[in-house]
Amino acid sequence: MLLDITGEADIPADLDLIESGLLDSLAIIELFTRLEEEGLDIPITRIDRNRLRTADGIHALIEEYAGKGA
Repeated sequence: MLLDITGEADIPADLDLIESGLLDSLAIIELFTRLEEEGLDIPITRIDRNRLRTADGIHALIEEYAGKGA
């Protein structure tokens, strides 16, 4: 999903996606839209943006909400 959104194939798990410019506000909205389309409803307004800084952080967030049955 990050490949489709950022256009980058090899993103290091700890790369700061926001600082690097790979993940901007529109890309974050696209990410959450795609997650919702996959059946995972994560309330974007309640998420600390720092959790979206790395691929690892995004993965952890997805795992957290998938575990809640969201």
